[in-house]
Amino acid sequence: MSITVKVDIRQLPHGEGLALPAYQSADAAGLDLLAAVPAEAPLILPPGKYAMVPTGLTIALPRGYEAQVRPRSGLAAKHGVTVLNSPGTVDADYRGEINVLLVNHGDAPFPIKRGERIAQMVIAPVVQAHLVAVSSLSETDRGSGGFGSTGR
Repeated sequence: MSITVKVDIRQLPHGEGLALPAYQSADAAGLDLLAAVPAEAPLILPPGKYAMVPTGLTIALPRGYEAQVRPRSGLAAKHGVTVLNSPGTVDADYRGEINVLLVNHGDAPFPIKRGERIAQMVIAPVVQAHLVAVSSLSETDRGSGGFGSTGR
């Protein structure tokens, strides 16, 4: 079961003419984000390098929600291009432009053209923790076993 939440969105001047983020299927979790780079100057992402790619969008999320910026699986599988700080988090009180930090793990330069789908944005509820300082924690079978302690 999915829920719907209202999110105000504004296109910045360099994003005008681009489609707003959209779900590509009825059950899609993520809205596709598009590159708002100049049409006459695609951004070339060399192998091993990263770049901040503008979307030309700002949003106003309701309190209690975040937007997660995640990679598109096709870019990662076909070109080795992914979101470097995945998932990137857009907080409900942020009103600046949504940018996508892309990295090229592939072996060839990757051109990013205007209007190209570069990432996806998932709107998700946020749970904030109330931290309570204690002198000891409850025991578990796992205990303090970390990295690889439960299997390969």
